[in-house]
Amino acid sequence: MSRAFVFPGQGAQTIGMARALAEAYPAAQAVFDEVDEALGEKLSALVWEGEQDELTLTANAQPALMATSLAALRALEAEGVTVSDAAFVAGHSLGEYSALAAAAAISVADTARLLRIRGKAMQEAVPVGIGAMAALLGLDFAAVQEVAAEAAQGEICQAANDNDPGQVVVSGHKAAVERACEIAKARGARRAVMLPVSAPFHCALMQPAADVMAQALADVTINAPAVPLVANVRAEAVTDPDVIRALLVEQVTGSVRWRESVAYMAGKGVSEIWEIGAGKALCGMIRRIDKSVATAAVGAPEDVAKAAQQMKSEV
Repeated sequence: MSRAFVFPGQGAQTIGMARALAEAYPAAQAVFDEVDEALGEKLSALVWEGEQDELTLTANAQPALMATSLAALRALEAEGVTVSDAAFVAGHSLGEYSALAAAAAISVADTARLLRIRGKAMQEAVPVGIGAMAALLGLDFAAVQEVAAEAAQGEICQAANDNDPGQVVVSGHKAAVERACEIAKARGARRAVMLPVSAPFHCALMQPAADVMAQALADVTINAPAVPLVANVRAEAVTDPDVIRALLVEQVTGSVRWRESVAYMAGKGVSEIWEIGAGKALCGMIRRIDKSVATAAVGAPEDVAKAAQQMKSEV
């Protein structure tokens, strides 16, 4: 069976995530120790005992979700499952960094530092209240691109996340995003929901953050990933470190082409996708994109045991 490992993005964070993994697997605890050391602070204490509001801050959520995903992967490795058992890795937005760390393209310490910089830069790129994001349900990507273009009226409004056939997120200036919600409803959208985010991600307003990331990534060693990465902005497999570096910069302002990424993997023969880390949001999207692809969420010790058992039964 051909499978892929995918890694969740922002919004999946919860207090206490990966704590049971860290207690059950020393290798999972070691990930948090490494991230704490790389950041020079006890992020693990925030993740396991802190306040949800503080964890949700972009600069905290991004490295915390990566640490959770890598802890789950290390637990799988302890049970004999490695990243090389996957045909591809992919991640949703910040999850792309988790995927690269999982595939040993970037060290865990460097990934943690990059995500702290990325989270801070994305937060600071646009003053609070200027930007917004909204999920438009019931329209496809092409229709939402038209809605965004009409709503812009000289401001920024872009189709930011192509999540699945019925959910596309728009991002940009707050007034433009609000206009997009009204236009989308008039064009038959089932719902238009403003999202509780602190900044307008994946649109041109994030250019200052893209500039910061270009500088930060220039100083980091990127190796060819152990398995190909299906990149957000290309929706196809890449392995060249220089291409990966350029795409991570482009990703800050570019659309997350998740629907196409999943379709690409399915087209290459992937019949099962494991979501490694916090939550099950990607599993839901994948099922809506292609019902023939089986999904599993691996974020707790019992999930790890089940996944490892499944791998053994296939041998």
